[in-house]
Amino acid sequence: MNVGGATAPVVAVVGVVGTLLSALPTQRAADRSHRREQERAEELQERRGQAQELRSCYVALNTSARQYLAALTDQLHALDRDEDLRSVRQRLTGARDQHRDVYAEAQMRVPERVLGLAGDLSHDLGAVYGMVRRLDDGVLRAGDSPATAQASIDTLWGRLREMRHEMRADLGASRANSGR
Repeated sequence: MNVGGATAPVVAVVGVVGTLLSALPTQRAADRSHRREQERAEELQERRGQAQELRSCYVALNTSARQYLAALTDQLHALDRDEDLRSVRQRLTGARDQHRDVYAEAQMRVPERVLGLAGDLSHDLGAVYGMVRRLDDGVLRAGDSPATAQASIDTLWGRLREMRHEMRADLGASRANSGR
């Protein structure tokens, strides 16, 4: 048997197998790299989704508080006029209910510093609502007056601005628009 003649095909087969097998580590590395990139993309998409949900929650919280304050103001002004208060009362009740629902959702989503401001604002909106309703019903407590209610509403507008500032800072909007 000719060893030299058999060696050449064996060497050729080993060379081909070696070449084919050398592609496996390269392919595995490419697969791992592709999986890592896909995981990063999914993670980025998740973070963007969470940021969008938080932004939507902040928008709803701001909007509902503004509508509640506007409805309180309208109710207070309507008490001074001689008109049917039914539609103004319904708007106030609707605004209060909407704010309650939005605040309940915010309790599960927003960070503590914003939640603290939102909770205080919500509580004080309820207190002013009670005063305005007592003024409407003619069943006053000590300190209830249209002037006191208006002063409280004015204060709450300022507190809403503070809360909105914190929400914008949390979203990064204040830094982007501050010009600093």
